[in-house]
Amino acid sequence: MYRRSESGKLELLLVHPGGPLFRNKDDGAWTIPKGELEADEEPLETARREFAEETGLPVPETGYACLGEIQQKGGKRVLAWAFSGDGDPDAITSNTFEIEWPPRSGRKQSFPEIDRAAFFTAETARIKLNPAQAAFVDRLEEKLQGD
Repeated sequence: MYRRSESGKLELLLVHPGGPLFRNKDDGAWTIPKGELEADEEPLETARREFAEETGLPVPETGYACLGEIQQKGGKRVLAWAFSGDGDPDAITSNTFEIEWPPRSGRKQSFPEIDRAAFFTAETARIKLNPAQAAFVDRLEEKLQGD
């Protein structure tokens, strides 16, 4: 999701992964809302579903710009779309995941997939994002300049 600030600057909604592994990480740890492609699901539908599940914010039916695919350091491939919208990052409601925590304790704990969200300028988003995902910011700026 992206929007224009009152001064006309491009701002992007990024999310911070929840759970203990990301608790103390900031720059380079934020991400776009994303998730796993399910069998027989179209990639854009996956993106729409995951955005809604991870943020609780509404998603439009149309108006998406494909930003292509990147490969993250660990090998995960991410295909992204952008859409113009607005919402209150403080009002996000995320689904949860369960892991053994602390490690090797035998105890399972639930954590939100996303613990916070915020709008960032394109310049700041490049710093906050997982480094491979910063390419999506460049691609979005290029598409918006062409429109």
